[in-house]
Amino acid sequence: MAGGLREWFEPTSAGDTPDYRFSLANERTFLAWIRTGLALIAGGLACAQFLPPLPVTHLREIIAILLPVLGALVALRAVHHWAQSERAMRLGTDLPRSHFPAVLAMAVAAGAVAIIIAVLVQVF
Repeated sequence: MAGGLREWFEPTSAGDTPDYRFSLANERTFLAWIRTGLALIAGGLACAQFLPPLPVTHLREIIAILLPVLGALVALRAVHHWAQSERAMRLGTDLPRSHFPAVLAMAVAAGAVAIIIAVLVQVF
């Protein structure tokens, strides 16, 4: 496997075994991110199936595509961060910093604002 992917599948190949509580906490964080990714994917499917056409041409389809793409990115980032954190704990180094939660929050907020504007345009 390529170097980066190998770390995803074998993050325990280096260093000492950390306290199991830290590994379990890291895994719970990973699973929370996976749930977030699944929710975004489900939201995209719901938009595609149940959202009526919006006044902006193809806005519904854009939302229905962007949400699953964002969900996939969240899932990939989750496994990457999990592996990096596990490796850092085993090597006794600082845990990796991530700007991803802030970026994700801004993307979700921007999407919400876009939907609110589209609904207001449709109402008025």
